[in-house]
Amino acid sequence: MKKIKKLYQWTTSIPILASVLYYSGLLDNNVFYQAIAGVLLIFCVMTAVHHSEIVAHRVGEPFGTIILAVSITIIEVAIIISLMTTGGEEYASFARDTVYAAVMLILNGIVGLSLFIGSRKFHTQTFSFHSVKIALVSLVSIVAFTMILPTFTNSQIGPFYSRSQLIFEIFACLVIYIAFISAQTARHREYFIPEQTKADMTDNEVKENTVSNLSLVISLVFLLISLTIVVLLAKSLSQPIEDLLVNQGLPKSLVGIIIAFVILLPEGIAAVSAARNNRLQTSLNLALGSALASIGLTIPAVSFASYLYGFPLVLGLEILPIILLVISIFTVMLSLIGGRSNFVYGVVLLVNLVAYVFLTINP
Repeated sequence: MKKIKKLYQWTTSIPILASVLYYSGLLDNNVFYQAIAGVLLIFCVMTAVHHSEIVAHRVGEPFGTIILAVSITIIEVAIIISLMTTGGEEYASFARDTVYAAVMLILNGIVGLSLFIGSRKFHTQTFSFHSVKIALVSLVSIVAFTMILPTFTNSQIGPFYSRSQLIFEIFACLVIYIAFISAQTARHREYFIPEQTKADMTDNEVKENTVSNLSLVISLVFLLISLTIVVLLAKSLSQPIEDLLVNQGLPKSLVGIIIAFVILLPEGIAAVSAARNNRLQTSLNLALGSALASIGLTIPAVSFASYLYGFPLVLGLEILPIILLVISIFTVMLSLIGGRSNFVYGVVLLVNLVAYVFLTINP
């Protein structure tokens, strides 16, 4: 009973309160309620992390990290498609910009901060370079098919894919992502499981046994509620944030970065927390798995919707973003290929993140 009562504390009441505020209509042109929504949004992020950790303890690695990554991606896809089907040409590049921002924040921010904090606390942390290699090979290919090649194809003028090219891109991304998930969960699962002592394994088994079926169901439900309301509140606050940025003379493109940052907070907090607890493998599973899900699932889903409904879809990046993306991927590859962490790697990736934000403001 005590375990059940703990679940019905703020980790369940905050998402409900935030949902009531969102659907009440009080957020329209009301700065006071928008500020409250911002506070509730942060608490909803914390509840998402809490419930994802409960689910992860019960289902084990790497399934726990996959559930969190796919949950956020599904909600992200729903929001992007709903905006693009109603927004027309104004939102033609919305999917590309959102996914690009998410990938840059994951590779440079989440991975960089995890490496830096983990290395500062434990000096050196080890992880499976086999798992990193599988993830990065998949990521490089998906990034090329979705955000680089459309800039250079000739079937249509501009950074677009033709309808036949969209079908190929959907097929390629899904095949690569399914192969990655197959390796992560079955064929090469041992690469993605953190190395632990027998005592650690016993502790984990105890934790898994303490998560009852009822607790698991409640956490799954409130994980989805928390993630949904995080995205919805971020969406509703995007216009006030955009107005604030414009009034300060900053580019509107920063809105996408801010929204992506908020959406990725649950994964970011969970990854950094794992690194602080000397579980860097879990951090990398979360970060690289999220990057793959963000591109490998979001872009094919949006592309398929564009194919069906015919709304415009800009996929190709411009040259400067392509260069920044290539630098980020190349730096992550060099940082992780050895299987041992170093705080210098974290510093370099965080500088890459600062450069990305700076060059977004000053292109």
